Amino acid sequence: MPEKREVIITDIIFYNEENGYTVAVCEGGGEQFTAVGYLPASVKGRAYELTGVWKQHPSYGEQFVFREFREVLPTTEGGIEEFLASGVLKGIGKKTASAIVRKFGADTFRVIEKEPARLTEVAGIGEAKAAAVSEAFLAHREFAEITLYFQQYGISTDYVMRLYKQYGSDTIVAATQNPYQLVKDVQGIGFRRADAMALKLGIAKNDEFRIRSGIEFTLWYYAGEGNVFVPKKELCEQTARLLDVSSEEISDQLIVMAFEGDIRIEILEEREVVYLMAYYRAEQNVAVRLARLCEAELPHINSDINSLIALTERETGIMLSENQKYAVITSLSYGVSVITGGPGTGKTTIINAIINVLNHGGHKTAIAAPTGRAAKRITETSGHFAQTVHRLLEYYYSEGEETMRFGRTEENPLDYDAVIIDEASMVDLMLMNGLVNAIKPGTRLIMVGDSDQLPSVGAGNVLSDMINSEYIYSVKLTEIFRQARESLIIVNAHRINRGEHPSVNEKDKDFFFLRRGSETEILTTILELYKNRLPRYYKECVPIRDIQVLTPVRKSLIGSINLNKELQAVLNPPRYDLAERKYGERIFRVGDKVMQIRNNYQLAWKRRSDFTEGEGIFNGDIGFIDSIDTEFNQLTVVFDEDKYATYDFASLDELELAYAVTVHKSQGSEFPIVIMPISWFPPMLATRNLLYTAVTRGKEAVVLVGAERRMEAMVDNNTIARRYSGLATRLYAAGNIEKLL
Repeated sequence: MPEKREVIITDIIFYNEENGYTVAVCEGGGEQFTAVGYLPASVKGRAYELTGVWKQHPSYGEQFVFREFREVLPTTEGGIEEFLASGVLKGIGKKTASAIVRKFGADTFRVIEKEPARLTEVAGIGEAKAAAVSEAFLAHREFAEITLYFQQYGISTDYVMRLYKQYGSDTIVAATQNPYQLVKDVQGIGFRRADAMALKLGIAKNDEFRIRSGIEFTLWYYAGEGNVFVPKKELCEQTARLLDVSSEEISDQLIVMAFEGDIRIEILEEREVVYLMAYYRAEQNVAVRLARLCEAELPHINSDINSLIALTERETGIMLSENQKYAVITSLSYGVSVITGGPGTGKTTIINAIINVLNHGGHKTAIAAPTGRAAKRITETSGHFAQTVHRLLEYYYSEGEETMRFGRTEENPLDYDAVIIDEASMVDLMLMNGLVNAIKPGTRLIMVGDSDQLPSVGAGNVLSDMINSEYIYSVKLTEIFRQARESLIIVNAHRINRGEHPSVNEKDKDFFFLRRGSETEILTTILELYKNRLPRYYKECVPIRDIQVLTPVRKSLIGSINLNKELQAVLNPPRYDLAERKYGERIFRVGDKVMQIRNNYQLAWKRRSDFTEGEGIFNGDIGFIDSIDTEFNQLTVVFDEDKYATYDFASLDELELAYAVTVHKSQGSEFPIVIMPISWFPPMLATRNLLYTAVTRGKEAVVLVGAERRMEAMVDNNTIARRYSGLATRLYAAGNIEKLL
């Protein structure tokens, strides 16, 4: 049960000015203790009534964790003087505070609030300073009252600070008039939090603002699951269930929202579907521009392609198979083409051949991938410079619009004759929209990837839709080359993809299965593998760098959250000489392996090797904590061995430990050694293509730990959760129109 404690702050251990997060030593009730929570303008000597609970921290012992506070203004002259001198009112130092209290005594606060002009009676205080002191005091009291108001609705202090920065003295008015506007205006306040407050304020369940916000919330939820649209009937049912209103009321508001341009209702595949406007425009645009690229006249390659392929073979010493030659020749014959295939089928060899043919033919080629890790791997394996799609398109952050924009557009297109995109299965609809906008007709666009892997994290099903449209030319590579056949990882990946159970534990091979029963046994084995067994077997292995645990789930004993906690304790335990920083339930420590979990287009980075600078760290980028500065509240992470980015403590919600990551987060990456737990997982995750994606992440070894029957069940489960996407339909229609013409 929460309890109230009247306390005086005697020392500040930590205070974050951005969100008010405070760790303080307090005195109250005849004892001294540590209190943790969100408290604006934390200052020694201030008195509060805190409401919270006692919790045992594994490293710091017992703490009083508070969620609510009420400032208690001092009543004694000594307390008032200490409050004024604490720095809460800028411009008042110890001498001025003492002089004010000597003049007005216990009546000081009333004078500052009600009769500020009287402050000029104190030597050294003029009219301007008197007004400034009163204004600062009133703002302090105003914020305290606003905070107290929102606490009754479960809005914590850090969110109130965000609201106050947005609305100022109008915060309560803005929130009570339309709490759902907070979802759009204030980062971190989602629909459920705003809805809980709205209902407490007495807003009706069928209020139009509530229904609209609920519709948008549901559409964005579906988009977060990868869907570009939602069937109208399903949207109405889901939103009605969320809001506890009728489907008819949802449908009525959909019509109004469509009329006002917030959403788009379409007839697609003989049913009504609903798009968020941004996704509708993007999907339409991608289909139209791909069609233009397909139909545009291509610049002639100034030599015989077969001769150029032969020249490439002589230069590289790599002979292409007939199927590979066919893929090279045909991909260069179309404005847009797709090359897809599993591991070991020679996609990298074909990319190299295409680039060499284009270069020898006098054509300028760009190669890019959706992630920095994938781009770096292409550069290493091909010898050709590759960059991220974002960097190719010269992304930048638009402050006024609070969004990302590209410098390369239809008005300022890319200056290349051909653009090759590798790991194309990771390209989502919005990124594809930016890409096709920047490619002028007559440029060859070649998409290379593995369509059997998990689809993009973002909304859309771009690569599969292009293939399934029957309009975009595509070639599928199926032949596994001799060297690749020596790897059981590659052989098993193809077996899994065909629905066959993999072969395990063959002598001198690279694919292993350790049979364990319970999740506790699986966890214990993973820890032992990571720390001892694999480093002993693979002599060059540096565990924290070379071993990656992949898991289908975040929660559970063998989910990424708990695995990270356990692996951190084994591989990078607390030490007196290792700085660390607690953020929520996470502890970040110097040396930890971490992952960026959302795109941050503004985050600056610098390479120490050549002093180059840039901006942008992206979802899925993995790095290591280089330093933690508790004086300046900053943490520095090094990505790609030499790219240093510094985070304020307030933005640590962008990072997670990465000793273990979900299979979805591993897309586009390769790791020397992969470990994966195999147990019962929800059927929608225990699928063939998830196992296939995980296995294909490993280069030197894949170790599965758990129950073999569960692995076999994953292979047998070829359920692929269908994403709602209309790109294939739109492209198919474009193809039929061209045929009719």
